[in-house]
Parts: sequence; C-alpha cells; structure tokens
Amino acid sequence: MQAQICMEKNRRSIRPLTAGLLAGALALACAFAPPAMAQDDKMTPIAAPAQPNAIVLDTGALPGATVQESWHRQYGSVFARNVTVATLTPFLPPKGKATGAAVIVAPGGGFRTLSMNNEGWDVARALADKGVAAFVLKYRLNQTPADMPAFERAMAEMFSGAAKPRPQQDPAVELAPQIADARAAFALVRSRAAEWGVDRDRIGMAGFSAGAMLTLSTALYGQDAKPAFIANIYGPLSPVTPPAGAPPLFVALAADDPFFANAGYGLVDSWRAAKRPVEFHLYEQGGHGFGMYPKTTTSTGWFDGFTRWLGMHGYLQRKS
Repeated sequence: MQAQICMEKNRRSIRPLTAGLLAGALALACAFAPPAMAQDDKMTPIAAPAQPNAIVLDTGALPGATVQESWHRQYGSVFARNVTVATLTPFLPPKGKATGAAVIVAPGGGFRTLSMNNEGWDVARALADKGVAAFVLKYRLNQTPADMPAFERAMAEMFSGAAKPRPQQDPAVELAPQIADARAAFALVRSRAAEWGVDRDRIGMAGFSAGAMLTLSTALYGQDAKPAFIANIYGPLSPVTPPAGAPPLFVALAADDPFFANAGYGLVDSWRAAKRPVEFHLYEQGGHGFGMYPKTTTSTGWFDGFTRWLGMHGYLQRKS
C-alpha cells in the first residue's frame, strides 16, 4: 500500500525530467519500492548487519550530519539510511575465474536510503560469479529523521507537495559528497588493483535509480574517476553533453516505470549524437526498482543483457 500511494503521488507531483539531470529527480525517495513486492512494504527497523569486508573511504563524515546510520527491512530486503561515512565492500571472483574487469556498484534509494541487498550485494555476487570483481559503494546520504514514524511523515510531506521546493542546482554541486565518494572508490580500487586482481583501466560503474544518477554524474563530473564503462539501470534519461571519449553506456528501463519512462530518451540520443557506444533495453513491464528481484516480467533479464554486453566489449575475458 505504501508503495502504491507513493507512486500515485509521484505521478501527480513530479514534473517530466526535461531541464537537466536532476530536474525533479532528487525527490524520488521511494524509488526503491518495487510494486510487485508491495505485500512486504512495511519498514521494520533492524540492527546494522555485519559488514566485515567493508572498507571506510577517506571522504570523511557527512558535513553537518546529526543523525547516525540506521537500517531497516522492507520488501524482503535490507536498506541503509542516514549513511554519514562512505564504505566500499569488495566481492571478488575466484582467482582462476577473474577476468581483471571490475564494477563499482551504486544502489539506489532517492539519496535518502540505499537498497543494499537488491541493488548492491546481490548484484555484486552475480558479477563476481561471472568473473568480474564488484565493489558495493555505500555512499553518504541526505539526512532524514532518526525514528521511523518521523521518517515516514517526512516522506509523505515531501510527496504531498507540502515541503518547500528547493532551487535546482548544478549536479556537480548537488551531488558533491556522493561524487567524492565515487571518486574515492575508484581511487581505492586502483590503488589495490594488484592485490585484488583488477586491471586499473577496466573499472566501470553501474547504478540503480539514484545510483544511476550518481553513476552518470561520476562520468560527467568525476574528474579522475574516469569509469571504463557505465550502466544506468532505471535512472533518468534526460539529455546531457557527454565528455570527450565518453565511456560505453548500457541502459535498462521498464516502459511502465512511474518515474522515468515518460520523459523521452535524451540520454541515449546524447550518446548516439556523440558517436559513443550505447545499448538501450526498454522492457514492456517491470515498474521501478526491479533490480535482482525475481519477477515474471522480461525486465528480470536485464542482468543477462548487461553481462552479455560486458562480454561483447571484452570484459568477460582476461586481457591478453
């Protein structure tokens, strides 16, 4: 029920994304809600799970943060909220299977929460099984109320239109902490590339919803990050100006996505106009937030399509 209410309010209140990367998009705090799992939509607070392999990044604590990190369960998955210190968790393939390619994985959640299972750990495990080293980025988030009822009220206010609108900012400014976390993630993987069996020049990034916004922003404004390839999984497709030598781009979106399916495909057109490699999968059904959830729709095939695309570009084979 919560997911259905959230989506209906978004249909009424979110303007099409026509003015740039973040126009209207940063308000998508319920972007992690897959309608197929609505029977499990209650947010249940849980203790922070063990993260023994998580490495703290050197970007420091979120400036001005007063609420500390907390976790909850929803849709049969786990989510992190109020992340104030970024971490990176490696998922490495067996040495005999490793191809040397790597992916920084950025979960989504409207920059207010992170879908750590469905769009993070599960994706990373599946990539490692293909021989690709994967690193889940738990990036810093916008602060939300500490207790769950207050958080839910704040979300309801935001989607009702009662919250005061903020002026649109340059994505490089709006997402400065998150872009810094992504840059630190790339720097860390490159610094330990020999230890982790990674080729420094074959590190890409894949993001989901808000994580897709961060992935694209990292490619556009991330300076030294320079991902070798990027994947935008149900993120916004507003037109941009690709940088010179823009990385190959993989895009997956459902035609019934309530947030991003009706604003055109300008991002794909931008890459094509720049004569840069791009692949676009538009699934008839799947909604938003399908990630690694098993569903009866063809959107479940996005991961197979993505790994086939990686293989086409040589990332599933060890570089000779």
